[in-house]
Amino acid sequence: MLDVEKQLEIIKRGTAEIVPEDELVEKLKKSVTNNKPLHIKLGLDPSAPDIHLGHTVVLQKLRQFQELGHIVTLILGDFTGRIGDPTGKTEARKQLTEEEVLANARTYEKQIFKILDPQKTIVKFNSTWLAQLKFEDVIRLAATTTVARMLEREDFSKRYRENLPISIHEFFYPLMQGYDSVALEADIELGGTDQKFNLLMGRTLQKEFGQEPQIALMMPILEGLDGVNKMSKSLGNYIGIDEPPQEMYGKTMSLPDELMVRYFELVTPVPLEEVKAIAKGLEEGNLHPRDVKMRLAREIVTFYHGEEAALEAEEHFKKVFQKRELPDEIETFEVTADLYEDGMVSLPRLLTQAKLVSSNSEARRLIKEGAVKIDGEKATDPNMRFVPVNDMIIRAGKRRFAKLVVK
Repeated sequence: MLDVEKQLEIIKRGTAEIVPEDELVEKLKKSVTNNKPLHIKLGLDPSAPDIHLGHTVVLQKLRQFQELGHIVTLILGDFTGRIGDPTGKTEARKQLTEEEVLANARTYEKQIFKILDPQKTIVKFNSTWLAQLKFEDVIRLAATTTVARMLEREDFSKRYRENLPISIHEFFYPLMQGYDSVALEADIELGGTDQKFNLLMGRTLQKEFGQEPQIALMMPILEGLDGVNKMSKSLGNYIGIDEPPQEMYGKTMSLPDELMVRYFELVTPVPLEEVKAIAKGLEEGNLHPRDVKMRLAREIVTFYHGEEAALEAEEHFKKVFQKRELPDEIETFEVTADLYEDGMVSLPRLLTQAKLVSSNSEARRLIKEGAVKIDGEKATDPNMRFVPVNDMIIRAGKRRFAKLVVK
């Protein structure tokens, strides 16, 4: 096992909150000292058949725990899935049949093992223990908390304030999820930030049953391709992990620039030091956002379809999207040493030297108007400096182009 400090660095990558972090450190210390892996739990209700990148944020974290040598148990909520998690809902979910849940679960397993190592993953269905509870056991569970505590949940309190119905069975959902932790004697449970109440219920119930309480590790909710809303199939702002390589690559390229580093950190296996270097390069202008986004698209497609498929998808993207507005012949412009200052080139000066504009002032005006593009990406900063690369296409207005030759 890695030492505690190194494990903690990997575990904290991209996390939103760890409750409580000091107890996590103690658990890791005991684990390393006794050479005994921790028991990590993630529960998923198979309420829909398809998984998208938003779902994979916690799965990627689970994969990291596997690589650290800990025991990972994935709970497919065939029992809780029939009720449906009320988190974030303004009304009770439609209750699924056992057949619907099991059909979705089979699809889930197939997709999940694109991320997790099947040889290191224990899969359990929570009907194994929940279906065995007697009514007196259910009463005992219900006695561990109060209605007031349940109404601390934002979704329940909002519905209560707005006089919207809350069914009694919905109160049992966090109790059942918490009992899953008791059944497994989990050390750590993963979930999104919206799962905080449910994860903390696991701690409460473990204390009631005389167990050492688990750590609640929460991952952020991933924004979708619109850059605003939670990734969701219903909103159409998602990347499905079963989508064809070209579709996956093209969707990634539509992602807002400001989300690129977040995606690198949360949904790719790129080492954290590299992610930090990418963030620094973007901030300092040493990396072009287009190149970074293409790297991101390659990483995502490679992870789910392999390197060859990723390279093919990239070539397809270049051919269809980057070159569709280009003339058949473009004059070249040699970027000479005298254009560089501190390793970068001024965009207005390059436009002038390449005779795409008549003056630096015209260059700045066109940039402000959004009429200048670098490899299809709009340049908006009239003082922009960048690192030119071979075959980069500079466009000024509708009909003026130059292909850069860098020596």
